[in-house]
Amino acid sequence: MSNLFTRIKNTISADFHEVLDKKEQKNPIALLNQYLRDCEKEVEKVRKLVERQSLLKEEFVREYNQAESLASKRKYQADIASQAGESELSDFATKEHHQYEERASQLKLSIEKVSGDLTSLEQKYESMKHKVKDMYIKRMELMGRENMARANHRINHVMDSGNPDQSFTKVKEMENYLDHLEQRVNTSYHRNTIDARIAQLEKELPNEEKTHSHSS
Repeated sequence: MSNLFTRIKNTISADFHEVLDKKEQKNPIALLNQYLRDCEKEVEKVRKLVERQSLLKEEFVREYNQAESLASKRKYQADIASQAGESELSDFATKEHHQYEERASQLKLSIEKVSGDLTSLEQKYESMKHKVKDMYIKRMELMGRENMARANHRINHVMDSGNPDQSFTKVKEMENYLDHLEQRVNTSYHRNTIDARIAQLEKELPNEEKTHSHSS
């Protein structure tokens, strides 16, 4: 029975990967975009962890500085109380001094551990950002190749598929149309140029010559 379930599981897994492969072949850019979005989410999670670790380090440093300050303060108070003959107060201040010193020592170890973890986390975060950036560049390269493949496919479809003569005729018709359009533009240009030139000559001629020309 277990072998049967194993075979069913393997069959389902194989079918799933086959469908995934077909989907990837059909639209690789879409899958790559989804993969990039997933990676960006993971990078964002790590960024937040780096931020939290940095805040935690700052909190440890504040606690350490406070413990060091209080340890120094209690030591000074213990000395004053001892000089004043207040042994009970001196003993209490001395006990507090040792407690704060012990706390500061423990906090110092914690800071070293947190700092090391933070450095490691920052390095991994930077590495992840570089990898995502590299994937973006690869996506751009893939999009460029896909665009070229689509363009070449379209060109081949226009020039080769279906009726080649019909495709050639379409191209030839477009060439003829462009030639005809060019002739019309040139004719219009020369006509306007001639009309403008004659009009200018008429203005330059003396009035009597124009009158004589019209009368004859």
